[in-house]
Amino acid sequence: MGCSKWRAAFNFGHLKVQSKLSVFFTMIILFTYLFYCLNGYCESLPRPVYDQQSNFQSKIISNDGHDASNASQVSFVREQLSDLSNSEAQTNNISIANNFGSKKFPQAIIIGVKKGGTRALLEFLRIHPDVRAVGSEPHFFDRFYEKGLEWYRNLMPRTLEGQITMEKTPSYFITKEAPRRVFSMSRHTKLIVVVRDPVTRAVSDYTQTLSKSPGLPSFQNLAFRNTTTGLIDTSWSAVRIGIYAKHLENWLRFFPLSRLLFVSGERLVTDPAGEMGRVQDFLGLKRVVTDKHFYFNQTKGFPCLKKPEGSSRPRCLGKSKGRPHPQIPSEVLLRLRDFYRPFNLKFYQMTGHNFGWD
Repeated sequence: MGCSKWRAAFNFGHLKVQSKLSVFFTMIILFTYLFYCLNGYCESLPRPVYDQQSNFQSKIISNDGHDASNASQVSFVREQLSDLSNSEAQTNNISIANNFGSKKFPQAIIIGVKKGGTRALLEFLRIHPDVRAVGSEPHFFDRFYEKGLEWYRNLMPRTLEGQITMEKTPSYFITKEAPRRVFSMSRHTKLIVVVRDPVTRAVSDYTQTLSKSPGLPSFQNLAFRNTTTGLIDTSWSAVRIGIYAKHLENWLRFFPLSRLLFVSGERLVTDPAGEMGRVQDFLGLKRVVTDKHFYFNQTKGFPCLKKPEGSSRPRCLGKSKGRPHPQIPSEVLLRLRDFYRPFNLKFYQMTGHNFGWD
């Protein structure tokens, strides 16, 4: 009887010790886990998101070719994969990599020119699934360069492998410091310049300014230093921008001609698909944007994008595009055309392309 009580007490005490040890070791594991999580080590643990990505990709592959009308859905899926993809950091293209794609410096920039058709070109390019572009104009290389390259890169959208990053700031073309600054970022940057008849461009520029400042002097008063002698005022930005040859010389000091593509603003209106084919070839992209994406808007006088799947209306540029121009005396336009003619001829020679403005 005494032995039985002693054994029962011993067994009970042994169980209490085991229970305390179990609690003790459990607490040690919990505290260790919390310590590592607080120090950021938990982020390196495997996540189920990769399984989701794999399933997502398998669904795309299984549905590929079943329904050609699902283009917009495929684009949506690509956007989702863009957020799920994990790209490794690469020092040669200076990227910041994480689990959701990577932010890179733009491989291509639309550098000009103002009122040449740059917004239309960017909107047309954004249809392409392999193009990711900043919506607004960053103005980094002309206004905000002191903020640094890190600030600039953080403005860029995330891209996957095989996609290209782009931005548009038309004032770069006429900014003296811009070529050197872009070259310092990357000598391999591709540069796109949308050019337009400099006389028409100047009138369009004036029209835009007039809409914001109704009290603006007349076009001829701004264009001429002296209306009697007909001397052109090249200090007026609307005139100065159109001296394309002068601005191009500045860029060719840093970039070979092969790094630049000159897009015709006129052809972007009359043959958007043809001009977009040249742009896609230059960027090394598959020709996805074709004539099936466009229709000509008679009211606005330029092409619009056909409505995408699930949308009730087509995509046209805003009201600020396609404004009616004010009436300019024909002798003023002729004098301005005479002024631009030698600069145009030099520009044709430099680019190897006759844009037919004369």
